[in-house]
Amino acid sequence: MNNAPVDSSPSPSTTPDNSEREAKRQQLIHDAVIRIAGNSQDGIQAVGGFLARLAGRSAQDVMTYMTIPATISGGPSIFQVRIGSGEVLSAGDEADFLVAFYQHSYKDHIGFLKKGGILLYDSDHVEPDFTDKNYVYVGIPMTGLTVEALGGTAKDKGKNIFLLGLLAKIFDLDVAKLEKLLEERFGRKDPGVLSNSLMAFHAGYAYPVGNVIDLYRFEHAQPSGSRPQVTMDGNQALAYGLIAAGVRYGAAYPITPWTTIMETLRSELPKYGGLFVQCEDELASVAMALGFSFAGHTAVTGSSGPGISLKTEAIGWASMAEVPLIIVNVQRGGPSTGLPTNVEQSDLNQAIFGGHGDSPRVVLAPQTVEDCFYIAIEASRIAHKYSTPVFILSDSSLATRIEAFEEPNLKEVMILPKLNLTPVDSFKPYPIDQITQHLTPGSKITDGQFPLVTGLEHDEEGHPTGSPKLHLAMTAKRRNKLRQLAAELPIPKVYGPNEGNILIVGWGSTYGPIREAVDKARAAGDSVSSIHLRHIHPLPDGLDKIFEGFSHVLVVEMNDEGVYGYGQLANILRARYANPKIQSVTKTDGLTYKVREILDRTKGFLDNALIRR
Repeated sequence: MNNAPVDSSPSPSTTPDNSEREAKRQQLIHDAVIRIAGNSQDGIQAVGGFLARLAGRSAQDVMTYMTIPATISGGPSIFQVRIGSGEVLSAGDEADFLVAFYQHSYKDHIGFLKKGGILLYDSDHVEPDFTDKNYVYVGIPMTGLTVEALGGTAKDKGKNIFLLGLLAKIFDLDVAKLEKLLEERFGRKDPGVLSNSLMAFHAGYAYPVGNVIDLYRFEHAQPSGSRPQVTMDGNQALAYGLIAAGVRYGAAYPITPWTTIMETLRSELPKYGGLFVQCEDELASVAMALGFSFAGHTAVTGSSGPGISLKTEAIGWASMAEVPLIIVNVQRGGPSTGLPTNVEQSDLNQAIFGGHGDSPRVVLAPQTVEDCFYIAIEASRIAHKYSTPVFILSDSSLATRIEAFEEPNLKEVMILPKLNLTPVDSFKPYPIDQITQHLTPGSKITDGQFPLVTGLEHDEEGHPTGSPKLHLAMTAKRRNKLRQLAAELPIPKVYGPNEGNILIVGWGSTYGPIREAVDKARAAGDSVSSIHLRHIHPLPDGLDKIFEGFSHVLVVEMNDEGVYGYGQLANILRARYANPKIQSVTKTDGLTYKVREILDRTKGFLDNALIRR
């Protein structure tokens, strides 16, 4: 979008006719970043969600980013949506459009608007600094016009939908599809709610904004696959992935930002003959989930970092008893209550090492919203095959952001759970030379020797024992099944050439910004590639061979560099491979990585490396 800055705050009052768009020059654009800044009570998340879901239904790629206040009373909030006709890997480093509802919204976010970008502001509440010629200023009395459209009793509660109408006009969005989205959102409420929403939307759409700025149309988006797109956030994708994986039972306690997974499972699992229980606390919830698993099901529990701390003892029981259990940790800023609505990747050590004694567990990390769906299926497969607790480390960025992706082929991936009640002659639950597979309680055992499941150290039949020899053997048994898993895991693919100067290593929600940073670095002539790890513990075999092809290995993650100067994954990789070329790029500001940050930090590292030489 190449718009010359103007020093004006237009307030046109004429009604446009149907030829306005045809008469005015229209720009075709490949993608656009729209940042909406206001307060959490303004419903800006709803506007962003409507835009994201419209993009998904229009075969466009989309990614969103949001911040919400941690206080119950609310406060400043943003929702950012990036819509593109091609692949969208990040939410964008800078905005093409900034919508400011209040003076603080303008002051706090004008620096995020790119030069020549458009500031669309509520002139009832915002007074920009017109001496700054870097931007196009478009002032519209959104509050007053919304009140006028809906009547004085409605006040300004519909100005978010008024804004949606404005954006629909500016970007020539599909009005019929947006009306359908409004009906889906508000149709079950009082009829007046939907009626007011549609009135506010059409009032915004009818406003003659096209008289003062160019109108835009997204280039035609080519569908990425043969299947239609679905649009959802990471928590929704993870919940539906668990259902597709055959998980039918679980229990948890609410906590930000895990809660919406729990709410989805509470409403959806009964439709599949299952049950999800909201317990009185974290201890009860993990114990109940383990009860479901003991009964022959692969169950799920979840929380964020503080809640996982409370579940730790029971998770250790699952390791000792070798009971399959899926534990979802939607990470947030810590420690303690920390930054409950901000992002961090600081629970990796907790997931791998957070237990007393040697208590092996598997740790997985989804890299996109789409991958949240498939990682749940992978977690269920591993938990069942290896009779082990499996952590899924998501984070608040993945949890809340919306992406569009190809609809999964449910006929291929859907697993229908079935209890195995096949009679057996005899049974040992903990054979030394095999991976534990528990019988479903109630299964017929001909010799009448029923197995025991216990958190005490045990012999092959499950009887408690204090034998040093058996404890050595059973500890090795529990450890070696993770080594077997590591040998079966696929080696991550290198994005870019297999040899070069820099290899960027990432995990979790840093996937998109790292990919985009690699693309930009290579376009500038730099020798940069990347890999992204989904299986964090155990690590897949063969990473050392990948590292050999690069002069520098930089691990990019959102946690602290610690006492010794390395982030949590970097520490694990250095311990595993004893390779001094593995270095850290970390941050703990509670915000997702910008592409520019990764490029700048990578360049800074190389500059320092040259100085040290």
